Amino acid sequence: MRILVAEDDARLLKSLVHILEMNKFAVDGVDNGIDALEFAGSGEYDGLVLDIMMPGMDGLQVLKKLRQKGITTPALFLTARTEVHQRVEGLDAGADDYLPKPFSTEELLARVRAILRRRDSFIPDLLRTGGVVLNRSTYELSCNGSTVSLSGREFQVMELLMENPKIIISTELIISKIWGWDSDVDSSVVWVHISNLRKKLAALKSNLRIRFVRGAGYVMEEEP
Repeated sequence: MRILVAEDDARLLKSLVHILEMNKFAVDGVDNGIDALEFAGSGEYDGLVLDIMMPGMDGLQVLKKLRQKGITTPALFLTARTEVHQRVEGLDAGADDYLPKPFSTEELLARVRAILRRRDSFIPDLLRTGGVVLNRSTYELSCNGSTVSLSGREFQVMELLMENPKIIISTELIISKIWGWDSDVDSSVVWVHISNLRKKLAALKSNLRIRFVRGAGYVMEEEP
């Protein structure tokens, strides 16, 4: 899952990015509304965490413009403004939830998971493809009674491929979705993670394989 965090407090932004990354989310962080609108406007994020009071454009304006463009990415507002009418204003702008500061890490993560379940359809904790099960809660891959653990990046790559079986996903899209637009990661890093996943699928004796299509990308397939 890829999350965009927009928060103008540099220390809080760093903490939010760290918390989410430690919980296996891919995260981009920005410190103003202009960048938040540009990044979120790509439609490549699974969830948004937005501060209301930001330079350039406040969170309410950002979300209103996104909704006007037809971008339905679920959004959580983080703000010190706790009055009822301001909560209503945020929800009317298209937010899915509202969490006043200060907040606990546990509640933040619970609310992020909740808005992610409100995407186009409910997102189950268990993702199944070809007899292989990816557990989104434990970051484990299971098949034939055996289980292997995945690193954060391995989990994110595997989730992306299993959510799109039989669809070729370009290396550029994998990098953009998992490492971010401004990352200096190259194709060799993606290859290393794909190689590790292939080994783990083989260790599970699964019928899934990750095939490289020259000039196009990677595709998750079931073997006969």
